[in-house]
Parts: sequence; C-alpha cells; structure tokens
Amino acid sequence: MVSTSGLGAQRPAAPAPQQAVIPPPSASADRAEDSLALWNGAPPYVLLIEDDEGDAVLVEELVEDSGIEVRLGRARSLAGALDVLEAEAPECVLLDLHLPDAQGLDGLKKVLAVSAESAVVVLTGLSEEQAGLAAVAAGAQDYLVKGRLEPDVFMRAIRYAIQRKRTELAASALQAGRLRAEENARLERGLLPTPLLLEDAADAVTVCARYHPGRSQTLLGGDFYDVVQTPDGATHAVVGDVSGHGPSEAALGVCLRVAWRSFVMAGARGAELLGLLERILLAERSGPEIFATLVCVTRPAGARAVSVQRAGHPGFLVRSAAGVELRTVPGGPALGLVPGWGAGWPVTDVDLEADGAVMLFTDGLIEGRVGPGPDRLDETGLLEIARKHAELPAEPFVDTLIQTAQALAADWGGLADDVAVLHLEWNSPT
Repeated sequence: MVSTSGLGAQRPAAPAPQQAVIPPPSASADRAEDSLALWNGAPPYVLLIEDDEGDAVLVEELVEDSGIEVRLGRARSLAGALDVLEAEAPECVLLDLHLPDAQGLDGLKKVLAVSAESAVVVLTGLSEEQAGLAAVAAGAQDYLVKGRLEPDVFMRAIRYAIQRKRTELAASALQAGRLRAEENARLERGLLPTPLLLEDAADAVTVCARYHPGRSQTLLGGDFYDVVQTPDGATHAVVGDVSGHGPSEAALGVCLRVAWRSFVMAGARGAELLGLLERILLAERSGPEIFATLVCVTRPAGARAVSVQRAGHPGFLVRSAAGVELRTVPGGPALGLVPGWGAGWPVTDVDLEADGAVMLFTDGLIEGRVGPGPDRLDETGLLEIARKHAELPAEPFVDTLIQTAQALAADWGGLADDVAVLHLEWNSPT
C-alpha cells in the first residue's frame, strides 16, 4: 500500500506536497507505456482533500486497482489544500464535501476561486446525491458517491473530468481570442482609415500606407495616420504616434486621428489645428505622462510646395527626379508634453516638384538596433536605404524600406515599436 502525504492546517509553512506516483499492482513496462499514452504525457497530479483516514485509504486502493498511474497528493483540511493549490495547480481535485473547516459548497467555491484551472470532482455520501448535483451546478466537473465506487469507474470519472476542464478552458481561451480579434478589428478600422479623396480633384494624389504592429504587441499600438482632400482641392495628411503601448494608447490614437480629420474638414489650420488636438489629448489621455508626436502636411491644389507642421516628430523624406532627401523642419514639442505651449507650432513650406512625393513615418521605423551596441538605424540610415532604391515606384519603395529595416534589426531584437508609413505622390494633370 502506498500512502498519500498529509497536509493538514497545522503545518508551520506551506511546502509543496509530497506526491506518490501510484503504479498498477504488478506494473510492467508495457503498462507504464500504456498509462503515459492514456494521459498523453506524464501522469496527472491529483489532489485529494479528505480528513477521514478510511476514505483516504479507499481512494488510494481505487487508484492502485485501476492500473493507471497518477501523482496523488493529499490535504486533510481546506486550509491546507488552499496552500497547496496556490503553490501548484493539480489537474484534478477530489474534494470531500464535509471537512473540518468547510461544509457543503463552501469548500468547492473556495477551491474554484484559488485554482480555476483544476477539474474538481466532489465526493459525497450515499444519501447526498442531491449535494453532488448541486456541486456540479456550482462548477464541479462531476461527483462520486463513496459507497458506489469501482476502480474503473473511479478513474474514468477523473479522466473525463480532466478532459472536460481542458475543453472548457480551451473554449474560454478561444472566446477570449475572438474578443481580442474583434477589438483589433475595431482598432484597425480607426487606426487604418480609408483616405477621404475627391473624385474630381485638380491634383490626383496616390496614397500608399503601411502599418506594422510592434513585435511585442497583442493589440495595435498608438501610431495613426490619415489623408483627406478638402473641397478647395488641398490635400491634408498626418502621421502620429502616441507614447506607450496597449489598448488605451491605441484608443487615444484613434481619437486623435478622428479629431484631426474633423478639425481639418471644419477648416482648422496651422497652430489652431495642433492646439485643438492637444486639448483633445489632454482630455482623453490615461495619465499625465502620455504625449503624442505628429507631423502634418498640406498641399494646396496646384502648389509646388507642401506646408509642414511638426510636433516632436522625426523628419520626412522628399522624393523627386533628382533622388531622395531627408527634411526636418522647425517644430514644437510633442502634444501634451508642455501643456499650453504658447509659442505654437510653426508652419514651414517645403518645395516639391510637380510629380514629387513625400514619405512620412513614425519612429518605429528608425529606432531598431542594427548592431550589438546602442546604434540605431536612425534617419541617416533610413535615408541611405532610400537612396539605394530611389528608382522604385511607391509601393515597392515603401515595402523595401520597411523590410530592410526589419532585416537589419532582426538579430538585435527586431522592430519593437509600431511602424506607420504614409507615402503621398501627386500626379498633376497635363
């Protein structure tokens, strides 16, 4: 006879329980292999919570007689069991409904609260079948009547309880995954908008946009972009980046993008536009440490220049027949970094050829490490890559820059931040 370990409430500490691997009476190599195949791996850990020595011996004999291996541990009280459950979650808990410190469903509720991933099978007396049914309704996987147990039925109940619990957890994880996917889809619709372009605009603009979530993100981050053309034919674009990562920052990014589009369509321009965006950020951010950088570009219809505003954001690329240049115009602090910034954000005109293009991006594209030290790709490295591929059309050009940046950072942690890129190319009518 193999005895289980005693884990009563009078222990001075809560060490991990001693567990006995209970083999079949005449265990052979073949039957051991069959047991491993049955459990699809190592024998499961089963915790018996039982204060009655006779009933505990009965459970041990049932396990031995079943010919199936389990790691059986024992606690003599609910308090002792809860300490064990906090240290290691068993695959299955065999719970007596009458313990010195817990009666009826009270013990079950406490076990489920501490070890939600464990299957629970309650043990009842001959006259307590209704209590067993109530326990199943309260969250147990099954109940067993002590006076009606046979080894094969007993072990089958444990196996089925474990399998049902695994199925329940898998279904719960699947549902959580679906909810996350739905949340991602809602964020994508906000962060990755459809450009609002005029059908009969004097200037035709081609938009190429890319968004890559950071490698450590389970949700989209706070990078955002948008493009609209107003009734006067002007093209307006923005690329921004909310500090931090997670759903709150992503939601704030959506809020700022929608606000930017609304303010532009309502006629806000220049310092007024960024001032309004900062007021939105201050009202909606989750904490005073949150800020946002952005760059705004406006090209009036038929103009040979773009007007640029920059709030703590990196520079941008200008493409022309002569090649690619990096431009960094005067700007102001990131939105929310210096609330009430009185100097405003200056507007700077940057020359652009008739068929020229600009590429705006967030710092996730240039902050990847490219070596064993602290070296980053930075704007200079991006410009070098861009000049090597200056002849490429818009989409291959953007994709090549992103893929090259990812490849350079692959051995040093990858691009950990979100990457948003917006390429705008105007094709003036002839």
